[in-house]
Order: sequence, then structure tokens, then C-alpha cells
Amino acid sequence: MMPLTIHITDQIYPGAVAQVEAAAPTAIVRNFTSQEEFEAAIEEADIVATVHLSRQALARAKRLKWLQSWAAGPDHTLTPELIASPVLVTSAKGNGAIPLAEHAMMLMLMLDRDMLRSFRAQAEGKWDRFFHGELNGKTCGIIGTGNSGVDLALKAKAFHMRVLGLRRGTQVPPHFDRMFTRSQLREFLAECDFVVMTAPLTPETQGMIGREEFAAMKPAAYYVCISRGGIADDDALYEALRTRQIAGAGLDAHAVEPLVGDNRFRDLDNVIITPHHGAATMDSRRRAVEIFADNVRRFTAGEPLVNLVDKRAGY
Repeated sequence: MMPLTIHITDQIYPGAVAQVEAAAPTAIVRNFTSQEEFEAAIEEADIVATVHLSRQALARAKRLKWLQSWAAGPDHTLTPELIASPVLVTSAKGNGAIPLAEHAMMLMLMLDRDMLRSFRAQAEGKWDRFFHGELNGKTCGIIGTGNSGVDLALKAKAFHMRVLGLRRGTQVPPHFDRMFTRSQLREFLAECDFVVMTAPLTPETQGMIGREEFAAMKPAAYYVCISRGGIADDDALYEALRTRQIAGAGLDAHAVEPLVGDNRFRDLDNVIITPHHGAATMDSRRRAVEIFADNVRRFTAGEPLVNLVDKRAGY
């Protein structure tokens, strides 16, 4: 019987391979430093851990039983061919919840205190004192109440904020004052001073925030996205920001990435842009490998895998 073969690429740190080997001592574990080498050897792999697997490589992966996505949201991994295949897919869901929530708090603070104005004054050598806001007493609305949403709710509570959530189910997670359903989206938006997107990009969520939804928000409200672009319609978001229909936005995730060159959002003076790196910490990488190593142990023991993705639902 051939030994289990595990191929790894992308988000790896020193010691990661040893963790996976410890979870499956009889397996062959190979770490590839380039995507080209990784895909060239795909025929030998039973399990792969990666961010992306091309259609061509998947077609040659006759032994492949399970793909681990290093991303918490596996939308970029889920090609139509992978969805139709019998290959199991798991994600790193939960690994970046803490830094993503921290990033959202940073963006809310920067927007509320108009740090863009302070940065402009700094660049121009000006001493520009002005009245700004405080998060105390404001309402933070979180769309998506998974790991990062729950952690953000806890952090928002520490800033004395009222916290609302929107999710498909009716269960109320910890640290939320009230929960809304998708059918109550506009009522939810109307109550928020900050709308924070932590939901995954799926066929159900794509474009769920459009012109009418931005019109339902307060003129003084801000939109913050730390999960995926494309959930808010880009044209509607741009117009809402350009016309000051809403006060501003903090965008870490974008519909088209990387965001380079003369992108229209860069021309707006009420937008903070970061390069989708809210969860780009070494601790996030370690947690992702811990999730994968635990699943490797489960796989070899015949136990259910955690973070198993419903490929057709997209999460």
C-alpha cells in the first residue's frame, strides 16, 4: 500500500512541515516553494494544502482526496471543476479572526477620528486641531457572525458600543445586543453608525449591498469591509462615497485584487484603503497550520474533518 502523500505550498513558516509530519508519522510530507513545482507533482498527492489549484492541475490529480485551503474564505479556491469533483475541501476558518477584528477596530477608529485629515496635515506640515468622534455609544453593525464577527463584537463592546448582527440563522452569538435576518437588512443598516462586513463571498452574498442598501444607511455612517470585496456592489459603493450619501469607508478587501494604479477609490478623500492584509500575521499562519495538522490527524484516524466546506454553498 502506498504511503499517504501530502503536498503543501503557500503560507508556511519554519516548523510547519514538522507539525504536519507529527500528525501523520507514516505520511510523506513535501513543502513546495513555487506553485509551478507544486502543480507539476500533483499526480503524486493524496492531500494538498494551498490557496489555489488550477483547473489543469486538478484534472491531473487522480489521487487527490482532500484539499485544504489556507484561506478562511475558500471562494477563490472553488472552481466549477473542484465543486463538481469528489475532492473534499476544508478551510482555515477561524485562523484570522483576532487580527481581522483588530483591523476593523483600527479602521473604525481612524474613520471616526478623521485620521485622513490628520495625515494630510502631517504631510503638509500643518497643526490642524479639530473636533472628532468617539466610538462610545455608537452602533456597530456586523454582517456575518462567524469567528471574526464574534471577536469584533467583543472588542466593540470594550469600546462601549451597541452591537447589532445580521446572519441567516436566529441564534444570537455572544456580545451582540440584537440579531437581524437577511430580510431585515435595510432596517439593520438604518440603525448602524458602522456597517462591518465579515461575511464570506458566496452566490448568496454577492452584491447584497447595492444602491438601495446604501440609501438606507445614515449619511454619517461608515462602511468597513474586512472579508471579501464584491459583497457590496462596487459601482453603488463608489457613488455612495463620492456623493457623500455615506460618510466614508475602510476597505481592506476589494472586488478586484490587487488594487493597483489609478483605481477610482484611491481618488476619494473619505476612504481608507489597505491591501487585504487584515489577517496577515504570523500567528494567523500558525493557527492555519494547527487547523490543518489536526485535520490530518483526523483524516488518518477516520474522524470527521473540521471546517469542512459545503462546496456548492461556498463556505
